[in-house]
Amino acid sequence: MLNLRVNRLLRRPLIRFSACPISTGGADASSSTSSPENPSLNQREAVSFQENDQLGESRRLGFGKSPALDTSSVSEAKFGEIRNPRLNRFDEIDGEEEDEDDEDDDENGRIDEDRDDGFAVLESFGKIPQSREEVSRFDVEEDESRHPLVREITRLIGLRSSWNPKHEGQMRNLLRSLKPSQVCAVLRSQDDERVALKFFYWADRQWRYRHDPVVYYSMLEVLGKTKLCQGARRVLLLMKRRGIHRTPKAFSLVMVSYSRAGQLRDALKVLTLMQRAGVEPNLLICNTAIDVFLRANRLEKALRFLERMQVVGIVPDVVTYNCLIRGYCDLLRVEEAIELLEEMPSKGCVPDKVSYYTIMGFLCKEKRIVEVRNLMQKMAKEHGLVPDQVTYNTLIHMLTKYDHADEALWFLNDAEEKGFRIDKVGYSAIVHALCKEGRMSEAKDLINEMLSKGHCPPDVVTYTAVVNGFCRLGEVDKAKKLLQVMHTHGYKPNTVSYTALLNGMCRTGKSLEAREMMNMSEEQWWSPNSITYSVLMHGFRREGKFSEACDVVREMVLKGFFPGPVEINLLLQSLCRDGKAHEARKFMEECLNKGCAINVVNFTTVIHGFCQTDELDAALSVLDDMYLINKHADVFTYTTLVDALGKKGRIEEATELMKKMLHKGYLKSGEALSAYKVACRMFNRDLIPDVKMCEKLSKRLVLEGNVDEADQLMLRLVERGHMSPQSSKQSMVS
Repeated sequence: MLNLRVNRLLRRPLIRFSACPISTGGADASSSTSSPENPSLNQREAVSFQENDQLGESRRLGFGKSPALDTSSVSEAKFGEIRNPRLNRFDEIDGEEEDEDDEDDDENGRIDEDRDDGFAVLESFGKIPQSREEVSRFDVEEDESRHPLVREITRLIGLRSSWNPKHEGQMRNLLRSLKPSQVCAVLRSQDDERVALKFFYWADRQWRYRHDPVVYYSMLEVLGKTKLCQGARRVLLLMKRRGIHRTPKAFSLVMVSYSRAGQLRDALKVLTLMQRAGVEPNLLICNTAIDVFLRANRLEKALRFLERMQVVGIVPDVVTYNCLIRGYCDLLRVEEAIELLEEMPSKGCVPDKVSYYTIMGFLCKEKRIVEVRNLMQKMAKEHGLVPDQVTYNTLIHMLTKYDHADEALWFLNDAEEKGFRIDKVGYSAIVHALCKEGRMSEAKDLINEMLSKGHCPPDVVTYTAVVNGFCRLGEVDKAKKLLQVMHTHGYKPNTVSYTALLNGMCRTGKSLEAREMMNMSEEQWWSPNSITYSVLMHGFRREGKFSEACDVVREMVLKGFFPGPVEINLLLQSLCRDGKAHEARKFMEECLNKGCAINVVNFTTVIHGFCQTDELDAALSVLDDMYLINKHADVFTYTTLVDALGKKGRIEEATELMKKMLHKGYLKSGEALSAYKVACRMFNRDLIPDVKMCEKLSKRLVLEGNVDEADQLMLRLVERGHMSPQSSKQSMVS
């Protein structure tokens, strides 16, 4: 029986590997034992050893440091390197297959609504034993970003678009030599977090390598700074499969990612997931939950959660109160925020500078400068928090953010009178605010003051703000001269500087001149970025030079910069308005083929362009193209086509299109009102929608609370003689 199973393994796709030492960067082998959270921990998806319970130590592939594998049963020389046959390439990995277990769901496939508010997780406080030793070790990380191995593996990842088997083999060999802290450094060094996630999963599938628990936490920390919430959730689920001890910190990082993505309800569901996993809540996860409530503007729930956590014995800290202060300010309830600030000492928690800065930021936004000064005195007198250089810099940035340049100047002068030196960043922020208000003379005076003082000379950012200010006023020649002044002072204009100048040129109808300047970028030692190309594209579009605009987009894509659907749509609209719908379609298809993100709005724009020129067959052809690439038309797409078909008297086609739309699920997805609007457009064009479909739509409208619209729909059918008054009433009742 054993031989048959081994033979099955031998028939799988194999990749040879050179002899390499086994990584010693994993967790201790003792951590590989089963836990209450997951009784079956050592199941390695890279190799299907589940079929063979007699392969002994060869199954110890889940995680942690283990002794050398016993290869007496399965010869290394025979096997070579066995990996997941489905995903051998780095760029094929996205982690989707890790999403098999959905531990969010209950037995009925739905979340328990009573537990969805997150309060239930507090019930488990004090009832679950914690492994404190294992929790603490995850917080220790070394900075290995400069290590030669880390740099080399990062370089290889950067070459992934031109990878060959040799590159991947090199990276595989390097991986086995990395310490856990170095793997964490590789993850943190990636500019694109999605690439970091691909590397994480790729490494997880390599033979004779296993992630140390600290790597999972590092990956979650990287994802917690992004909106890649699904990726974070999958890493959390993978930790369960690998038997990695999950602390509240892991769940907290997933919650933060959901919160950043705006999926606040799903963020709170993570608490339910945590409770089911048997993980006891702590102050960190409670603070995260309060923060999620506040970002959803559910202050009252946050306050209730605070009460409940105190009842079970979790004592709030200054972070908790700072979150609540921010919540009050976000809801414009600053007086209550100040009241909470004053109550904090009596609650056993002394405010810190963040507590004050949060309220000051709101007051700066409202230009309530006198109250800001009072708070500065209060923080020094009552809590010994003396305003320092950081305080003044913070206030200056807050004020300039809301374009209060005069008030920022007051604090600048006040700081320097008290002996604080505001750095060039603070000065540059004020210069930028003055330029936004068109006060160029005052901005230049401030730059001269920076030069005269010597301790904070202007830099490229400062000068670029003035260049941008001149361009805003249409004074492009002055902006050009300022670029020359920058050179004389030893400051080399950068991409942002030139992009600001090109934007000014394009806005004054000098797009061709701007194009010539961009073509000379290599000679001037700067490189255009995606914003530079976008500025030039919109300049040509505004001037009606659509061919040149399309050329800019093509060059942009060749350079690796992809315009978004909104930018593409502006150009498509311009082409269609100019009666060039065929060119618009060709351009859209070209962008799609080159990897640009094309959405339903782009398709609808082209369809509308064809409808405007009465080329309905071409419009319907574009609709077919949408289905071929799995893009689903929305109600605006259907409305455009139904309206155009009605004008041309193509009644049957319009009716069929209406049926098609309803069959696509518009009644199920809560868009009955949108479908009703399409039906009204048909009636207005003397097109009669299918009666049965109208009856279904009417019932759905009633269910969604749109009774008046349901009545109107039935009334229109009665007026057209397609339904008797009695039938319409029966239809409504049933």
